[in-house]
Amino acid sequence: MNHIIFGKTGLKVSRTGFGCIPIQRIPYDESTALLRRAYSAGINLYDTANGYTTSEDRIGTALSHVRDNIILCTKSMAPTPEVLMDHLNNSLKMMRTDYIDVFQFHNPTFVPRPGGKDGLYDALAKAKTQGKVLFIGITSHRRSVALEAVRSGLYDTLQFPFSYLSTDEELALIAECNRHNVGILAMKGMGGGILSNAKAAFTFLRQYDSVIPIWGMQTMEELDEFLRYEASPPRLDDTLQRVIDTDRSKYMGSFCRACGYCLPCPAKIPIPMAARMEFLLGRMLREQFLTDEWTENMRKINDCTKCGHCIKKCPYELNVPELLRKNHDFYMAE
Repeated sequence: MNHIIFGKTGLKVSRTGFGCIPIQRIPYDESTALLRRAYSAGINLYDTANGYTTSEDRIGTALSHVRDNIILCTKSMAPTPEVLMDHLNNSLKMMRTDYIDVFQFHNPTFVPRPGGKDGLYDALAKAKTQGKVLFIGITSHRRSVALEAVRSGLYDTLQFPFSYLSTDEELALIAECNRHNVGILAMKGMGGGILSNAKAAFTFLRQYDSVIPIWGMQTMEELDEFLRYEASPPRLDDTLQRVIDTDRSKYMGSFCRACGYCLPCPAKIPIPMAARMEFLLGRMLREQFLTDEWTENMRKINDCTKCGHCIKKCPYELNVPELLRKNHDFYMAE
């Protein structure tokens, strides 16, 4: 297993990371076996979140006995310092540990800073002095927020969507992180489930020496495939480049990054989630979306007036109403 130094953290991290969203969807014994197989193969970084239902508990069940040999990254969307601390303490409990290697602010709309009225950064900095957190990170779907965080000098790590569907402007964040020695976690290396060629996805990201993809794996077959690529990294040849070019041509105009610039919606449609519902049902725990509440949210798409607000605000020039309608029809057929 290849390793790199994870930015200014100084941690020695496997080039292949494990994204723990999908393990919510499989039986406990299968997730335990999967995580232990990953560990035995040399994967030492595991990324999860307080909001990923049973994910943290499954990590604790499978890997607490090797805690000193792994790197745990988790995150919270807490709106207040009090809730943030509740989430942190719950993460510690679920993962059977007394510290988190990298605790991340989970996709905030702004960059938390010391002395901010929100109090979030100060709360996490205090937890760091207490030894509950070793390093402070941030995750984002918004390029502007990510760029500000990297340049602020306040953050040890950035987690951002990087894949071969990323724009040149998004990929430029990698060089910016390198300039500031910020560790990079690449989420959604498979485009949030939209891509199917793992070899092409792996090979594309392997071009960037400082990037650690956190592949979301839920079967032994998926894990073994990435382990094969890790053992003998494929070369980006003409065949794989054609796959990448074809997918970019097919999906670049219909891939929602959940950046949130389209909000607020006059019809109160939760666009970033609703526009990705087909992929969320395929990758997340389905039961959390197949609810009365989410059925009502998806029905709001019928109230869309096509006012154009979301289209004007979308930095990726997506036809948002069309994308919403497609996801509405898929959801209602479930």
